[in-house]
Amino acid sequence: MKVIRAENLGKCYTLKHQGQGHSGDGLRHAVQDAIAAPFRRLRRSANPTFSLQPPAFEEFWALQNVSFTVNEGEVVGIIGRNGAGKSTLLKVLSRITEPTSGRIGLKGRVASLLEVGTGFHPELTGRENIFLNGAILGMSRAEVTRKFDEIVDFSGVDKFLDTPVKRYSSGMYVRLAFAVAAHLEPEILIVDEVLAVGDAEFQKKCLGKMRDVACGGRTVLFVSHNLGAVEQLCDSGILMSGGRIAFRGPVSQALDAYRSMTSELADSTALLGEADRAGTGRIRIREVAVLGSGGVDGAVTACGMPVSFRFVCENRTGVKIDGVSVGYSVATSSGDILAIQYSDYEGTSFSLPPGRSLITASLSSIPLANGMYAIGARVLVKGHEEDWPKFQVAVLTVDGGTYGGNSAVAHSGRASLILPAEWAISTEAPRTDYPGKV
Repeated sequence: MKVIRAENLGKCYTLKHQGQGHSGDGLRHAVQDAIAAPFRRLRRSANPTFSLQPPAFEEFWALQNVSFTVNEGEVVGIIGRNGAGKSTLLKVLSRITEPTSGRIGLKGRVASLLEVGTGFHPELTGRENIFLNGAILGMSRAEVTRKFDEIVDFSGVDKFLDTPVKRYSSGMYVRLAFAVAAHLEPEILIVDEVLAVGDAEFQKKCLGKMRDVACGGRTVLFVSHNLGAVEQLCDSGILMSGGRIAFRGPVSQALDAYRSMTSELADSTALLGEADRAGTGRIRIREVAVLGSGGVDGAVTACGMPVSFRFVCENRTGVKIDGVSVGYSVATSSGDILAIQYSDYEGTSFSLPPGRSLITASLSSIPLANGMYAIGARVLVKGHEEDWPKFQVAVLTVDGGTYGGNSAVAHSGRASLILPAEWAISTEAPRTDYPGKV
């Protein structure tokens, strides 16, 4: 049964730009603008191109032609870059803001947790806000009372229950707000990135609670930049880009599509810049290439086949630098790091002359199952940070192949990393005197 239906949703905001004249709002600036206005009109008549200056107001469509349906009991992860329209979509679905165009159909009560303190009155106590939120959701006082102890126990703010919530920390705010939203039995639960405010233990509790909500036949919409949590919790995904839906389908495919979209950060343009990277800057990583089977740049490699990583490092000091270690990381599409490797782990460090040098790391067999993997890079000199781009520098795609002659392993989908091991069997009686045995 469809519980959410969005048809051609659009949301337009009007952006105000500062004029070409004075920027103040006071009387003096108003008088100056009034005096200058006739001269601006004369300039427009004499110079038609003058009228082509940027307008004072501009329309910005945060959502455009967004259409989708969500079934009862479905857990949907909504992902995308900052500014893609995710939060705007949730605000429209939560009736916090009205769409500019299109229609929404919702079946059942909706509980929303979009930002810290949403729906809370700062002057009321935690106890009073629990009953207030229940009333907003259309629940009777008896229904809220029945769930009251569970809400308080889950939130862990029982000592501060009779304190005005304006005195709560952001973490306490989120704890209570999520506990109320999840326990008052809404048919649809909408949660934005606010869980990032809580600690790791509380986030784990929240994910478990949302899973329980979904298992109870209710529907969850979940926005998060924690792709691991999205992959763990959600059945399907919606990838947003530029206010539109770029992909709608199984969550694993949505995450792969998101990783493909962000792979443009791996091009040389990003590596030539200075943004989003740590280190002294004496050495910079300028190019990264992944060489698949056959040593072809950009080729797709296969499970169990060779792969190489090439790093072009630039020494910008004008003198030779000794003790250079280059490293890389391999992460899943959800951002979980699977492996790291540095040249000095293998007892190898480099001396970089001024200018650019090419450094290559070669693997005889890649122990990864099919999928897309994000590659990170880092340069150290005798343990000190020289360059660490805080973005993926390349994408490794593994498709097909075998591991140990078993093609099923590459397609297992149960794990990403396949660790090599030597197996043996012995018919001797097992030892019973292992060190440390109790």
